[in-house]
Amino acid sequence: MVATASPPWQTPCHIVWFKRDLRVDDHPALTAAAEAARADGGQVLPLFIVDPAQWAQPDVAARHWEFAADCLATLRAALAAAGAPLVVRQGAAVDVLEEVRREPGIAALWSHQETGNGWSFARDRAVADWARGAGIPWHEPVQSGVVRRLTSRNGWTQRFDKLMAQPVLKAPALPPLALEPGGIPAASALGLAPDPCPQRQPGGRAAARALLESFLAERARPYRRAMSAPGPGAIHCSRLSPHLTWGTLSTREAVQAAHAARAETADKAMRAALTSFIGRLHWRDHFTQKLEDAPRLEFENLHPAMDGLRPDIPDADRLEAFAKCETGLPFVDACLRCLAATGWMNFRMRAMLQAVASYHLWLPWRASGLVLARLFTDYEPGIHWPQSQMQSGTTGINTLRIYNPVKQGHDQDPGGRFIRRWLPELSPVPDAYLHTPWTWEGAATLAYPDRILDHEAAARDAKAKIYAVRRKPGFWETGQALAHKHGSRRRPDRRPKPPRQMALDLGD
Repeated sequence: MVATASPPWQTPCHIVWFKRDLRVDDHPALTAAAEAARADGGQVLPLFIVDPAQWAQPDVAARHWEFAADCLATLRAALAAAGAPLVVRQGAAVDVLEEVRREPGIAALWSHQETGNGWSFARDRAVADWARGAGIPWHEPVQSGVVRRLTSRNGWTQRFDKLMAQPVLKAPALPPLALEPGGIPAASALGLAPDPCPQRQPGGRAAARALLESFLAERARPYRRAMSAPGPGAIHCSRLSPHLTWGTLSTREAVQAAHAARAETADKAMRAALTSFIGRLHWRDHFTQKLEDAPRLEFENLHPAMDGLRPDIPDADRLEAFAKCETGLPFVDACLRCLAATGWMNFRMRAMLQAVASYHLWLPWRASGLVLARLFTDYEPGIHWPQSQMQSGTTGINTLRIYNPVKQGHDQDPGGRFIRRWLPELSPVPDAYLHTPWTWEGAATLAYPDRILDHEAAARDAKAKIYAVRRKPGFWETGQALAHKHGSRRRPDRRPKPPRQMALDLGD
């Protein structure tokens, strides 16, 4: 790792391990390390570890790395301006850290608490074992509203609000450090397959700040109305999600900026929009808390009665049709193509895609969830996997929403502009048949697949199967215990209510 024959530092060194927090502003771990270095006359080593094993996981794709590489480039410039380089090294985290440890004077390891996927959880446990064995303290300051080892949801919202109200930290000055920084590898060098995403959002702090400013100044005004449709949503949603995932912007920065903008405007529509946006930021940490509390959510049904509901091995033809955007359901395929090309989709359509895969195609949520995870540039395990289960009906604590994909097309793309943009092969189809081209007399002439199933019959079949499980003895009691553990609440200790009929929404 070290390019010089002698150690590059002669004083205690505080390693700041950057993970998914690629910024210097409002970075509690970096600030605390800088303060500790000033106190003991030491230095700060900013470190990013590229572990090839991480980028071989089934939930990642080249678009994720390419966005992260953008972020690393801007982080490197910001750290250089602060006084120290961003050091990039490849290898397993424990191996890289052990190589650093061999140099004298390592004082401590600093990084933020992280709720990632199962792989990152195992990596962090290995690092914790290494740090204990090496006698190196590992400090993990909090950077979000997620609470480790949470025993009760009571008071969670108040803790979130308190954290978001704390002052935003300024980027600290760092002691100079002479060390070979190392290159930022290309996706191909990590063995990632080509992943064309021509309209991928650029990463980096400047891009995040520009999006935040334009959203708060103007784009947010029709947010509440526009967020449901994929076309308007692409313009009027904040589009900050990949930046929050990779930490070029902290949640606290976004929350405080939104509060400030809301206080400064008399525009009722803008105030309402920003209130909704702040609520979404709270919702983000609320869902991540679910995965923090139950890491098995990434792999297992939350409600055990749902085990065996769907086949463990997905139907290969249906999964392939979903992955290739060839279900024959125009609005579904248009959303999938847009997602493949941009790496982003509005939330309602994300929910619809997962629901169609789970209910209509009857695919196990883990299989279809991996397809979507690889497409979302903003893939955040703490949101993605709880939502994959929620939209698949396996939590046992949520109202089931079996989206009608044809009705959704009529509702969210009534003029068909979105479908025609992403499915040009449907250009010959008259408007009256665009959402159901299989009913058009010229359907056989189209270079577009027939629908792979009758979506209405599939929904009825899914409803029957779901209700058969939900009526089993003990289902409600288990569901209520899960709701008490994972549910959001502002009032303390809301206990389970007596059994009642669970709702099922088929009209959407």
